Amino acid sequence: MIKSKALVRLTFLGAMIAWLILLFSDITVLFSSMQGLHPDVPVWLPRVMLAAYIIFLYYYYKFRIELDDSLNFTDLLWKVFATGLITTVVSLVFRLFVFMLGTTALATNIVFSDFICQINLALLVNFLLSALSSWKRLILYQKSKWLIRTWLLFEIILFAVLLYDSAGITFSETVSTTMNVIIGLLVLALAANMRWVAYLNFKQKWTSLLLLLLTFFYLAYFFYTVERSTEMISKETTAFLDYRTQLFIIVLASFIITYGIFSFLVILFNLPTSSVFEQKLEEVVNFQRISQSIQTEQDEESVYNILLESSVSSVFADAAWLEITGAKNDRRMFTYRVSEQESKNIREHLEKNNIKGVLDSGSEKTKNLSKHLGTMKGSRFRSLLAFPIVVKEETIGTLALLKELPEGFNKEMTRIVSTFANQAGISIENFRLMEEAFQNARYKEELKIAKTVQQSLLPNKLEQDKDFEIVAFSASADEVGGDYYDTLRINEHLVALIIADVSGKGTTAAFHMSQMKGIFHSLAQQLLDPKEFMQRANQALVYCLERGSFISASYFIIDTIEKKIRYSRAGHCPVLYLRAGSVESIYLKDKGAALGMVRSKDYCNYIENNEIPYGPGDTMVLYTDGITEAKDGKGEEFGNDRLAVALNEKAGASAKEIEDNIIKRLYEFSGSNNLNDDYTSMTVKFHG
Repeated sequence: MIKSKALVRLTFLGAMIAWLILLFSDITVLFSSMQGLHPDVPVWLPRVMLAAYIIFLYYYYKFRIELDDSLNFTDLLWKVFATGLITTVVSLVFRLFVFMLGTTALATNIVFSDFICQINLALLVNFLLSALSSWKRLILYQKSKWLIRTWLLFEIILFAVLLYDSAGITFSETVSTTMNVIIGLLVLALAANMRWVAYLNFKQKWTSLLLLLLTFFYLAYFFYTVERSTEMISKETTAFLDYRTQLFIIVLASFIITYGIFSFLVILFNLPTSSVFEQKLEEVVNFQRISQSIQTEQDEESVYNILLESSVSSVFADAAWLEITGAKNDRRMFTYRVSEQESKNIREHLEKNNIKGVLDSGSEKTKNLSKHLGTMKGSRFRSLLAFPIVVKEETIGTLALLKELPEGFNKEMTRIVSTFANQAGISIENFRLMEEAFQNARYKEELKIAKTVQQSLLPNKLEQDKDFEIVAFSASADEVGGDYYDTLRINEHLVALIIADVSGKGTTAAFHMSQMKGIFHSLAQQLLDPKEFMQRANQALVYCLERGSFISASYFIIDTIEKKIRYSRAGHCPVLYLRAGSVESIYLKDKGAALGMVRSKDYCNYIENNEIPYGPGDTMVLYTDGITEAKDGKGEEFGNDRLAVALNEKAGASAKEIEDNIIKRLYEFSGSNNLNDDYTSMTVKFHG
């Protein structure tokens, strides 16, 4: 830290000294030329000092901005804005001074004009280099080898241009055209890197747009001011440092403006999607709140209140009520921004008009009853969405959502609330089961029921494709565990797979498993790369996982066009992979920390993207540690070697035959059907 501060001070001091020499030498050359004298300093000195000034400033901002890891995206834009504001204020102070001089001899003196021009040029260069450092941080966010090499090439070309400027070399037309084309292509390639924009929320995007607009204003002001001063001096003489002859400044300004415009347009066009993304994220969080309510809340009423609040916020409803029927047919009403009398009036209106549906527990399970409120007088609500709350295949209540606008609910909203209602039913069911278990000392029986709920979260059917077939096996120990696997087709050529293992046993593990399912189905459809999927999953889970709990997982995307598997491993068992024609299978031991282990933004440093190609006949086996840690009567574990042998034995067989052989060898080794942990595996056999 002390070393960095010292470097910042030294580079700033070097820049100041270089500029003072630049100013002195340029004025000396100009004055000597006007007097017809031979200058006391070399005529090339101003160009060289400008290059030195630029280099010192470049490293000044490198040490000050690039090495500061605490800066987020809007902080970087704010740095550019603040630098532009300070330099503009300084420029305006000198401009005011010139204005106050009026038409005096000093104000019209060419040497004095050159002094003011060089001040404005130095401020412009300072502003451009500040923006360059910030743009670099933004461009290299989620950097790749290709991107780093492209940026390095761009910096090398910039440095070469700076050297040629300082040497006063004039390019031929052919060389100049070639360089312009290369620089233009590099600028466009770098300007297309806007991954950071996706991580801005709605408010941050508006802030970024404002800061970018002010950046454009500062650039326009400086170029206007410097151009005006330069034109005035050039009418009298050419013996001064003219920025228009400095290709470096022109290239740098072009890059800053191009990336600024690209950023502005991308943010502007992404504004409409910001609220949608934030809504999706809120859906995930609300889904988790309902899922974990049994673990944290003390009574069923808390589950009902969470359901009301989550449903209303997720579909932007104006009000809601929840009516629950008790064991003795007693009814309890929970309301949110609507009175019990208003809800009673709506029910009576529907009954009066003989409208069947969810509200009267009729056989017709109509959910969207909005059109029937149009004829109701004296009500402020014009849209109604109703869902049954089902526990153990029995309807125990009704959730009704209201909006003041007519036709205020669409199919997407219906799907969201239906998911919440179903999850609420599971949470309520599990809550009642747990309560009965503690009251009646029937813990084991209730765990079996919870185990059934857990199994219902596993898919009945896995995605299949002409390129591959997938089979899965799962067997739970006596206690409810937390093994989870699933597949999801993203589009015609992309299929997502996941396998996960929740730490611990019992209902806590089962509920964390349900949270993982909700996260998988919510995020997998967003075409995220595996690393980003893990980052967002971790961000969502840290809000609901208690300290000491974690989830190991591996997430895969099979691309049938590129014939590749992209994956990320979060502390899970390594993938077992067997290439067609190979005599031995291998374990893919990649980096990755379990979800919930790192409860900060630093989690991105503990996870990575991986990619492997697949070919016809290849086999991939995914599993949980219950398989490799299964023990025989002597306490020896089944282990990775025996698992690999079981796969190699059936290398050319189908996925089902391979899986059957693995499970057969596992039970033969353990010598018992009594499990001490969950056994879960997925086998993928590739054909294309």
